[in-house]
Formats: sequence, structure tokens, C-alpha cells
Amino acid sequence: MAQLIHYTSCPVCNSLNISFVLAAKDYTVSKEKFQVWQCAECMLRFTQDVPSKKNIGAYYQSAEYISHSNTSKGLINKLYHAVRSFTLQSKRKLIEKYTGSQNGNLLDIGAGTGAFALTMQKANWNVTALEPDATARTNAKKDFGIELQPSENLFTLNKNSFDVITLWHVLEHVHDLHNYIQTFFSLLKDDGMLLIAVPNYTSYDANEYAEFWAAYDVPRHLYHFSPQSMKTLLQQHNFKLKKVKPMWFDSYYVSLLSEQYITGKNNPVKAFISGFISNLHAIKNKQKTSSIIYIVIK
Repeated sequence: MAQLIHYTSCPVCNSLNISFVLAAKDYTVSKEKFQVWQCAECMLRFTQDVPSKKNIGAYYQSAEYISHSNTSKGLINKLYHAVRSFTLQSKRKLIEKYTGSQNGNLLDIGAGTGAFALTMQKANWNVTALEPDATARTNAKKDFGIELQPSENLFTLNKNSFDVITLWHVLEHVHDLHNYIQTFFSLLKDDGMLLIAVPNYTSYDANEYAEFWAAYDVPRHLYHFSPQSMKTLLQQHNFKLKKVKPMWFDSYYVSLLSEQYITGKNNPVKAFISGFISNLHAIKNKQKTSSIIYIVIK
């Protein structure tokens, strides 16, 4: 039997005030159900009884998992690719705006198949890109001609050597959460910047779809962050939150997947309406978008 991690306290703030919220299904690989619990103190949600780091790899083995396969199969993945070039350039511009620089040393954690790393390389950034999955690293070499390093190389990198560290929908996957955040602090230069993008379970679409919300993505998503829980985590490691930016496209992508989970088929019209309504709710409060980019400094 695979080793499971059962939390008796909150993975972020260590509070004992935790309780069951909902049960979500792994629609991508195993079709198993996993419990999602919540901390009443910092408002983190987390997947309970997740496979250990050693055993979770099997839950990523799917041709449909776009972060590793770069697949264009199916309507949802085709739409993802259609907007990817725009979002990649948006990320580049965001980094250049908030760093005030158009070059420097950038570390990308969880690089997938390397599309973002390649974008930044072409923009004259010196990029180090880490990816835990061997298949994704192979696809990065094959599709983009880019060399990605294994994730364990993170702990051998030189301290105070990076101007920017990026995690695009990665932190929710990391077992060794606190050690990673503390390592980022040591790797960044004194004026360095950390950008973390994660789903936001306090969004309208998360509430609308409940246990069918695709961004729960159990058990691959170990944690389900709220703005409050993210702030708590960052403060514990002496980081300061500089800015919160919305990821407007994510509400549509997540809604498309969520509709598919509910009905077993694509429902693009209903998904578009849900994503649009979610973004309308978030116009007044950017911390209610489906996914949030946290721009962080030391």
C-alpha cells in the first residue's frame, strides 16, 4: 500500500483547528476520491491523505496532463495553446515591469515542458529551469530544444544569485513546502523578486463548482491557497507581499474542465458564462480571481 500523508495540523500555520470540507475526485488519472480539509486559522485548504513524494508520480502519468506532455489533444487543450503565447508574453512583461529590468538571472521552478523558460531566454534573460518529471524534461528538449534540470538541483544552486524566481502553478504541488520557501529566500539577491501563481479557492468559480472545481486537481494539488493562507506562509519566511495580480484566463480554462467533470462532455457556452461571471466578481476585488499571481520581495 502506498504511503499516505495524514495531517493532524495545518501544513502552513500548524494549527490544530482543521476539519473536513469536501471530497473531490481525481478526474485526470486514478478516478479516486480525496478529502479536502481546511484550517480555521490561516484558511488554507489541503488535500488529506495524499501520496508521499516517492509515490505521487503515478498520479501525473497521463497523456492528457498538459504541463508534462504539451498535448494539443481535445478542445480544452487546443484552447489552452491558443492563448498560451499571449500569456507567456504577459508574464515576461509583468516581470520586466516589476523588476525594472529587461535581463538578469531567472530561476523557473516546475518548468513543465519549458515554454516559459524559452520565452525568457529569447528575451535575453539567463534562465535556470527545474522540472521534477523526466518525461516533461524530455519533451522540453524535443519540442523546444531547451535543457531542464531535475528539481533536486534546487538545493545545490548558489545563494544570492537570482534576480527573479518564478512558480507558475507549481507551489500547490510541492511536498516540502516550508523548505522550498526558505530556500527561495536564500537564493534571491537582496533586491530579488519571487512570483508565485496559484489557484484561489475563494473565487466565484470555485464556489460555483464546489467539489467539481477543476483547480482542486487532487491529489496532485496538495494545498489549496486563499490569499490569507498565502500571506501567512510568506510572512513566516520573512517575505513581503508587494502586489497581487489576477490571471483572468484561468477562470475560463478551469470552468471548461469543471463543466466536463460534471457532465462528462464539453459545455463551452456555459463555461464561458461562468468564467465571465467569476471575472466580473473579481473586478472589484482582484483577490477573488480564479488564480492569483503573488509578487513578493525579501
